[in-house]
Amino acid sequence: MSGYEPGVQADRTARHGRSHLTLDIERVLSASARQAIRAEFRFDPRVPLIVCVEFGVEGGPRALWRIGRDLLRQGLRSRSGIGDIQIWPSNPENLEDPENRATAWLQLVSGDMAALFELPIPPLSEWLDHTYELVPAGDELSGVDWDVTTADLLTDRRARSE
Repeated sequence: MSGYEPGVQADRTARHGRSHLTLDIERVLSASARQAIRAEFRFDPRVPLIVCVEFGVEGGPRALWRIGRDLLRQGLRSRSGIGDIQIWPSNPENLEDPENRATAWLQLVSGDMAALFELPIPPLSEWLDHTYELVPAGDELSGVDWDVTTADLLTDRRARSE
């Protein structure tokens, strides 16, 4: 069992304008077994479509996943995602009652491996709201210089074909 103490650590204004949240969560191993996991959620306004999540156990390996910010936000309210990443509230019948919707399930699949995590909704929802203050929904691609991006894509394609 991990030595992590349950809790939440948040740094809303990390260096370079990045935001991160550290949660002590649980991985569901079976109906009666769970493993304490530390999850570090990171948001970089320069890459606003995704949230990077690093999962780790004390003294053990770490795994990095990139999850769509909108997928994560929607999954706190209703089932979201297909395939490798899915998230849904643990008690969707009582979404208006914070006491009964305190957690969400996050399922990650890679090849023939799968992991199910239980996440606390309140701190994650509050943190996600902060990321939308940094980069509002709909503004994620407003800073992209499409001429430069297109040129880079075409240059990269030509380089690979030679």
